[in-house]
Amino acid sequence: MVFQYTEALVTIASLNFDNLVNFYIDLLSKTPVIYIPNVYAEWQLPGVRLGIFQPKKTHAFEFANSAKSTISLCLEVSNLEDAIAHLTNLGYPPPGKISIASHGREIYVYDPDDNRIILHEGKSPS
Repeated sequence: MVFQYTEALVTIASLNFDNLVNFYIDLLSKTPVIYIPNVYAEWQLPGVRLGIFQPKKTHAFEFANSAKSTISLCLEVSNLEDAIAHLTNLGYPPPGKISIASHGREIYVYDPDDNRIILHEGKSPS
């Protein structure tokens, strides 16, 4: 039997909950649609819901000494330079340069918990 799912949700655990929530409020220029102080925040983005949660104290050890995150949040943007300027104004400039991929231009940036965000600008139709 195959299970049925109804939606997909990406969540990020953070021991620095308030700092990370404030970063994403500034990055996305919108407040969470669900917000429970020191517990959970959620945004509805095009195509996905993004949640940030504060691990319960009984599970904090799972996240305290974790290596760099292997998940990337990819945000499609209409203007890569504008997105870079926005993150730079927030105090999180990209550490590298724009790269050219077969599917467009992209750059990596990192949130306060060092989770990778890929800002991607697709190729313009010819």
